[in-house]
Amino acid sequence: MRQVDVLAVIGTCAPERGHYASRLAETTRRTFVPAHRLTTTSDPVEHAATLTSWPCESDGILIEFPTTTPATEVIGTFSGDATTLTGVVCVADAAHLLGDLRRDNNIHAAGTSPEHDTPYAKLTVTQLEYASTIVLVNWTALPTATLSTVMGLVSHLSPRARVHLHQDPPEPWRPGEPYTIAQDRPGWIGLLNDDHAPRLTDPGVSAFRYENARPLHPGRLQHLLDRLESGTFGTVVRSAGFCRLATRPHTVALWDHVGHIISFDPLTRDDELTADDDLLALGQDLAFIGLGLDPTALTTALDETALTDAEFAAGPQHWTHYPDPFPAWITVDNGAD
Repeated sequence: MRQVDVLAVIGTCAPERGHYASRLAETTRRTFVPAHRLTTTSDPVEHAATLTSWPCESDGILIEFPTTTPATEVIGTFSGDATTLTGVVCVADAAHLLGDLRRDNNIHAAGTSPEHDTPYAKLTVTQLEYASTIVLVNWTALPTATLSTVMGLVSHLSPRARVHLHQDPPEPWRPGEPYTIAQDRPGWIGLLNDDHAPRLTDPGVSAFRYENARPLHPGRLQHLLDRLESGTFGTVVRSAGFCRLATRPHTVALWDHVGHIISFDPLTRDDELTADDDLLALGQDLAFIGLGLDPTALTTALDETALTDAEFAAGPQHWTHYPDPFPAWITVDNGAD
């Protein structure tokens, strides 16, 4: 059976996204599936997948996804045997992007319960990170310096993506390598892999990797996060990676932060690893991306958050008695064993 060529268009800026998607479908001679055809179901991605099974005489299908669609779901669904995902285009509003990445509200997806609401900033950053092409709209009124900062930041967040300023009609489409299930496009993953080479740069935008083998003291970590929030070390737009809290010493957690939103979610326990599994992190392995960052001061503050020599020597049985202000993990045992 012939694979269907799929081009996805995502983004939180619905009017501009819809206009761009329509024009791109026209110029690439693809069958166009607009977002409004997918909003009547609780699972727009799955519904879109059923549409690709219909006979198609065009050069492929262009699917515009609703605002709340996670990029990872699109990639996971269309990088299969029946379809080839040749591109993910994220349409982003240049005029509001810096603010969008610092919004602290949630966005609700139609047909879902409130507990499935997604932080707006998290949705925005992941759509950028997993895109193969990013199209910036509403950019003409921005001062040159501000536009340079926005483009540099986008490129640091998504270093493998081509970044374009919107034009009408759209620039000729250049397909890249088809997507696969496994993805390492996000800039933070590139930093942890020592493979971070943004296509665009700006003097005010920077990124760095932090490593420390010792667990973090949760009380001091809360103090550090307060300082991050206040801008003590510059504006940390995105930080992510792997970490260990001293009070939960045998569990590697995902540090996932954008703007004013941060979470620590358990990934693996040491006693669950097999001989063939790789240890995600011995201690901390974190990526930081932002504006006007002071890497030296932030590194010092992170080092001070880790356990001291005396604390580390006391051992895990002692660590579990430290005050821990963070939510309990339901799916992973917090015990020190």
